[in-house]
Amino acid sequence: MLIGLSILKAAFNSFGDPMKKSLSLILAAVAAALALPAAAQFAKPEDAIKYRKASLTVIGTHFGRVGAMVNGRVPFDAKVAAENVDLVADLAKWPWTAFAEGTDKGETRAKPEIWKESGKFKEAADKFQAETLKLQAAAKTGNLDAIKTAFGATGASCKACHDTFRKD
Repeated sequence: MLIGLSILKAAFNSFGDPMKKSLSLILAAVAAALALPAAAQFAKPEDAIKYRKASLTVIGTHFGRVGAMVNGRVPFDAKVAAENVDLVADLAKWPWTAFAEGTDKGETRAKPEIWKESGKFKEAADKFQAETLKLQAAAKTGNLDAIKTAFGATGASCKACHDTFRKD
């Protein structure tokens, strides 16, 4: 995305005024498209549900790989742990836009509280994302004890959200 914007900026600076105006309009259209509400990102509510479920499944897979190391079920490998934590930290940003209005029906375990208490839900999502960043920092040290501590806090933020906002 940044490379694309850099190319557009370079193109913008190299053309004359009429071209700059056209490019400005294109950039404005792209910016407007990127700013669309989350609901507009999905053709149907079912698409949003599938997206968030897939995102959370992938997060769980990579978090589970680190958990296996933290709990001694597989040998600790600092590089593999860091790679998985990096994915978790990146993916932790993904699922939340897919909890838009109208996505509370269908094949979902999302509780109505997500939409009734949206501020509290956002706080839980933000907490999870913050904890994944702490876990990422711990993983970069390669220190298993530091990873264990941060993993526990990240897992607790997951559990707190599930306890409040996910049906059994």
